[in-house]
Amino acid sequence: MTVSEAGRKGGETTSKKYGREFYEEIGEKGGKIGGLKGGETTKRKYGHEFYEEIGHKGGQKVKSLIEKGKEAET
Repeated sequence: MTVSEAGRKGGETTSKKYGREFYEEIGEKGGKIGGLKGGETTKRKYGHEFYEEIGHKGGQKVKSLIEKGKEAET
């Protein structure tokens, strides 16, 4: 049995046992709770300055893309 087959079999078993609502609930929780936990962990590990730095880098990238777009128009 491949990993893919095993995963599919486990998913089918879980689906039969808990139903569609189970997947909807864990999907919703996963996005909200997981993102929040990940953000808190990153903040503790790297600090506030890390977010300032990546925000600045993102802004610089956008600025350079806008400039390239303007140059391409002329």
